[in-house]
Amino acid sequence: ALKILEKVSKTFGVPTVTDIHTNEDAAMAAEYVDVLQIPAFLVRQTDLVVAAANTGKTVNLKKGQFMSPESMKHAVQKVLDCNNENVMVTDRGTMFGYQDMIVDFRGIPTMQQFGTTVLDVTHSLQQPNQTAGVTGGRPDMIETIAKAGIAVGVDGIFIETHFDPANAKSDGANMLHLDYFEGLMTRLTAIRKTINQF
Repeated sequence: ALKILEKVSKTFGVPTVTDIHTNEDAAMAAEYVDVLQIPAFLVRQTDLVVAAANTGKTVNLKKGQFMSPESMKHAVQKVLDCNNENVMVTDRGTMFGYQDMIVDFRGIPTMQQFGTTVLDVTHSLQQPNQTAGVTGGRPDMIETIAKAGIAVGVDGIFIETHFDPANAKSDGANMLHLDYFEGLMTRLTAIRKTINQF
């Protein structure tokens, strides 16, 4: 899989990112991708964050659904303490009750104090354990949440897309159909240009 990501990067000239889950994953993945991503449920694992930071690659720290934006300062500091200033923070929503998530847009400027901040639009629209223990989602709200993120000045947007979300191997319930991606990006770019005037 890592070799496929490397080929995608070389073929299309785009940076690539992948999750890592163990300390050993860090060095191996760093040979193939540009960004090492620490999943939300692992972001408080100091040894994993340090292993990623020590590769010198950009580290993307996903805020746990159970964490405050302010608490991400500590995870960022772990990367900086390894003499690696290439760090990003991604907001992927906050638990709202047992089976829903929300985005608290106050968290974006808060986390921007610590580093480049990305809004993971699609994961923030997950609805955990909806039916038969499978995570559902609200893809109909992707554009709304993305526009709001751009309006408050987020540094980047993360949106999972697929040509057939209903048959995607994972997260299909909250993905954007690929056919709608270009139009959405055009609208988001227009909003960003307007916001940048202020």
